[in-house]
Amino acid sequence: MKKIHFIAIGGAAMHNLALAMNEIPWYQVTGSDDEIFEPSRSRLAAKGLLPAKMGWYPERITPDLEAVILGMHATADNPELKKAQQLGLRIYSFPEYLYEQTRSKTRIVVGGSHGKTTTTAMILHVLKHVGMDADFMVGAQIEGFDTMVRLSPSSRVAVFEGDEYLTSPIDPRPKFHIYKPHIAVLTGIAWDHINVFPTFDIYCKQFQMFVDLMEAQGRLIYCSDDENLNRIVQHLRRDIIAFPYSTLEHKVVDGVTYAVTRNGDVPLKVFGKHNLQNLNAARLACLQLGISDKAFFDAIKTFGGASNRLEKIAEAKDSVAFRDFAHSPSKLRATINAVSEQYPGKRLVACMELHTFSSLTADFLPQYKGCMELADVAFVYFNPQVVEHKRLKPITAEEVKQAFGREDLVVFTDSAELVKRLHQLDYGNTALLMMSSGNFSGVDVPALAKELLG
Repeated sequence: MKKIHFIAIGGAAMHNLALAMNEIPWYQVTGSDDEIFEPSRSRLAAKGLLPAKMGWYPERITPDLEAVILGMHATADNPELKKAQQLGLRIYSFPEYLYEQTRSKTRIVVGGSHGKTTTTAMILHVLKHVGMDADFMVGAQIEGFDTMVRLSPSSRVAVFEGDEYLTSPIDPRPKFHIYKPHIAVLTGIAWDHINVFPTFDIYCKQFQMFVDLMEAQGRLIYCSDDENLNRIVQHLRRDIIAFPYSTLEHKVVDGVTYAVTRNGDVPLKVFGKHNLQNLNAARLACLQLGISDKAFFDAIKTFGGASNRLEKIAEAKDSVAFRDFAHSPSKLRATINAVSEQYPGKRLVACMELHTFSSLTADFLPQYKGCMELADVAFVYFNPQVVEHKRLKPITAEEVKQAFGREDLVVFTDSAELVKRLHQLDYGNTALLMMSSGNFSGVDVPALAKELLG
């Protein structure tokens, strides 16, 4: 029996990896954390993996541990980490352990500033449909999959969402630098994570390094509409073959998007320019695994999207509501444009929350200029307490309004006031779009949308 211990087991990715390893008979999984929230808490408890007591206990770190896996929530001076270092145990970050478990497999890694989760989910949906066994790691819950991470001794393929954020408290490398893909997908580059990458040039360099770290004879699938990716491709290693893609040929009829293919028009459940680019990227990735276009489209027509990625949460006679993870300028613009294109006859009410470190930084705010121009009604919310918690310089509602460059933009700093204003609107012939990487300071967004649409 191989024993592995998770330091900070309660994280979204960490608890999913713990659940995945617990499914393999010859592993014994334990873990620690100082606080664990839902849904991690219930999911760990259901499998007997919830720590009996919260907190850090160095005595849990013993010489017989096969590996210690360190989560981002821990700190470099964590008592359990210190004990593991003293004992000379093998310490892995989350991405390092994924790589270690898939060294002998064909690795597909999806990177980019936007669309990573959706593209990864599309590939996995198709692989499941055609019966191809695969390991995976994806950043959201997707329909038909019990966990966000899977590792299996029998699979020969691994599909990972490649995040550019830091690897662990003791390893400042971007996560996706660890994976060394055989097949890489890059969806686009738009500046993010300014607390780690203070300039756009530094941020772009991480994607160049990602490509440079690909396995020999790698295949790079990239969005040719992105000028930053086009520059990277000009300096590819000679052994890497590049496959450009753009927006899939399509048409919209009566609110349904159809992919135009050689085998006829295929109705899709997803829509919008970026989703159609993501779909084309997934198609090329699957093609590298020997999956034909016909098989791909037979599968993808049933793909309904990943959780919180342009997810339909309410619908009435002539109105519809979506929620989306959009928080960066590029994601915000793409999501609003997608809904505007899909429902050209409807009034578009767009509401977004500034929640991330970058979005709440005064110097970054001007990046949002023009992002909400296609919305008929535009609301922005931020919580000043979150700004304080992140130890950022305070921002004002007026600064936010000026940054977005829209005179009729309404900025809220009280979520109750935002909800009150939303209740005052008429939702006849309307598309409502709620966008945040948070939850508007505790708002049950799906319940609110159902209430508003009646």
